[in-house]
Amino acid sequence: MILLRNGTKGLTNITKMEKIKSLWFDENRIYIRTTENRVLSRPLEAYIELQEASAEERNDFVIDKDGVSIRWEALDADMHISSFYETTEPNYHNEVAEMFNRFPWLNVSEVANAIGINKSLLARYIYGISKPSEQRLNQIREALHEMGKELLTA
Repeated sequence: MILLRNGTKGLTNITKMEKIKSLWFDENRIYIRTTENRVLSRPLEAYIELQEASAEERNDFVIDKDGVSIRWEALDADMHISSFYETTEPNYHNEVAEMFNRFPWLNVSEVANAIGINKSLLARYIYGISKPSEQRLNQIREALHEMGKELLTA
C-alpha cells in the first residue's frame, strides 16, 4: 500500500519498470501512457488545481527523472503514478455535493478555509471521490450554517 497525497491508502499495480511516458488532457480527464504502453486516466474533479487551471498551465508540467511523478510548478501541484491506479470515479449523489449544488455560489476554497481543510480534499468530497467521516461531515454542515447566520445579520 501507498499513502496517497489525499491521505487515503491505495493498492498499487506499480511494477518496478513502469513509468510515465506521456501525459495529456481532455475536457474532463487527465491521461498518462506508461512505458508498459498502458493508458490510465483520472477525472479532473479529483484534482481541483488542475481542473481550475488553464490549458497552458496544465501543459506546463515536468515528469521527474524517475518517471513516476509529475510536477506543475506554477500550480504548486504534484501527482504520482500511483494516483492513476485509483479506480474510484466521481459519485455526484452524495450529501456534500447536494449542499454545494443547492448553493452554487458557494466558494469551495472559502468553505475549505472555514473548516480548516485543503480545498482539494473538499472537492474530492463534493465529487464523491472521497467520503468524509461523520465528524468531517458535521464540520462542513456547521461551517455552512455559520455562513448562513452571518448572511442573515448582514
